[in-house]
Amino acid sequence: MPDATWTEIGSVDELKQRPLQQIVCGQTKLALSYKDGRFAAISGVCNHIGGPLGEGRLEGDYVVCPWHYWKFHHRTGQGEPGYEGDQVATYAVKVEDGRVFVDLTPVTKRQKLPKQSHPLARPIVRADGPVRVLGLATTAMTADQPRFSASDSLLEEALAYAHEHLQLDTQLIKLRDLSFRACEGFYSKAAEACTWPCSITQMDPTDQMDRVYEAVVHWADVILVSTPIRWGGASSLYYKMVERMNCIQNQETIANRHLLKNKVAAFIIMGGQDNVQGVAGQLMTFFAEVGCQFPQFPFIAHSRGWSAEDMERNNSEVQNSRELREGAQALVGRAAEMARLMVEGQLAMHPLARGGRKAHQLDSEPTG
Repeated sequence: MPDATWTEIGSVDELKQRPLQQIVCGQTKLALSYKDGRFAAISGVCNHIGGPLGEGRLEGDYVVCPWHYWKFHHRTGQGEPGYEGDQVATYAVKVEDGRVFVDLTPVTKRQKLPKQSHPLARPIVRADGPVRVLGLATTAMTADQPRFSASDSLLEEALAYAHEHLQLDTQLIKLRDLSFRACEGFYSKAAEACTWPCSITQMDPTDQMDRVYEAVVHWADVILVSTPIRWGGASSLYYKMVERMNCIQNQETIANRHLLKNKVAAFIIMGGQDNVQGVAGQLMTFFAEVGCQFPQFPFIAHSRGWSAEDMERNNSEVQNSRELREGAQALVGRAAEMARLMVEGQLAMHPLARGGRKAHQLDSEPTG
């Protein structure tokens, strides 16, 4: 019979049915593996941000965390080649009379390699200077085959006016020029699995969503978004971008950390068909959720209605409309004036509480 330091966790016949599983013994979480006729146990808590290793998968000799794919050897607990110094605790396992036992006193302890924080994770400090206006163009089009875009055109009109007449700093990002991955649903695995900056940004240095994060979080005072109407909604590139910006909103509700302060958002909505109000509502809902504020009349829009299929006429109307150009200029002027008041502290700041959602506590410190 086993002595008092061993804990029974189940039968051999049952536990060997799965190559990897999460076992909880009191306060200790284990990732129990079965490979080549042998059981092994390492801590079930990932070194990264506490992901459940036992709920991942066994890839060769390595347990792969289901949250962000960090790897640890299923017997030694060491990280994958090049990261061996990053190690989770290991536990002795033995089999007696068809039962599996684990000694909950670690054989080896957890070790973490010092990691340099991502540049985007730095403190948010607004540098002195004029109001800064960021234009985000979300129209998709064929690379190297430019065509007229009504929403792009009015966004460029607004930025030119802001720079030349209002003496503001401006920046234009066209999403179609960036290569970035779609959101991969880390939040759907667990709320704390969605990190700032985005887990994809931290893992993939080729992902160019970091340019949007840098501009939106660290640079801009005004965020001016332009979009066409596509089947009654904003563009597919817009949705691809804001799904990746969930990591900003998640900081509000999970960590009570407000990445966007004193930011003003405004919108340019252009469509050959209708549903301006629906598109504006979605845009405003999302940017309100990440903490932005809006000027009076926060969007301009143009649509010729449901039956307007002659898109060349729609483009011609926009190109020749002085009213729309002046509307774009007035829009950026309203947004910039509101941003100026906020930056100068002339609009009172109010206590913020998790984006208006119910607060809850998360324990992010790895244990076991």
